[in-house]
Amino acid sequence: MARKLVMIGGKKPQLRQASHRNWTKAKEREFLSALADTCNVIRACQQAGISPAHAYRKRKSDAAFRAGWREAIGAAYQRLELVLLDRAFNGTEKVVKRRDGSEERMLDYSNQLGLTLLKMHRDSAAEVNMELPPEDVDEIRERVLKKLKRLKLRHQEDQAESE
Repeated sequence: MARKLVMIGGKKPQLRQASHRNWTKAKEREFLSALADTCNVIRACQQAGISPAHAYRKRKSDAAFRAGWREAIGAAYQRLELVLLDRAFNGTEKVVKRRDGSEERMLDYSNQLGLTLLKMHRDSAAEVNMELPPEDVDEIRERVLKKLKRLKLRHQEDQAESE
């Protein structure tokens, strides 16, 4: 079995045996996948078997990795938004215990969550409410395309701000 070697810099470059801590494509995929699932850098690093400092250094020096990182955070954010929308519309189950020891299950709707979501989507809703109801499929398609363009522009602006 051939040993993997890596080049070590310094005054006199040397070849040394690769450490288990070295960055690999597999670790990168594992990290980005875990980041997209959890939106948590520490957990993603633990799952991929790398240090957070190493991940942040790589993000700073590698544009492709930085783009993958942003994409993973974006995916996690979209999933989180869907979960919050589901909670706002459908509520969360809450168990209420009575003094007599019995329990009752009820749905709890968070006013704060609903208000936050309304605030986030106020502009989009206002634009939709100002438009007349669509008459045909082509008009619906055109509205969907316009909305996608607005969302893409907003996403690009968010990315520019985060850089």
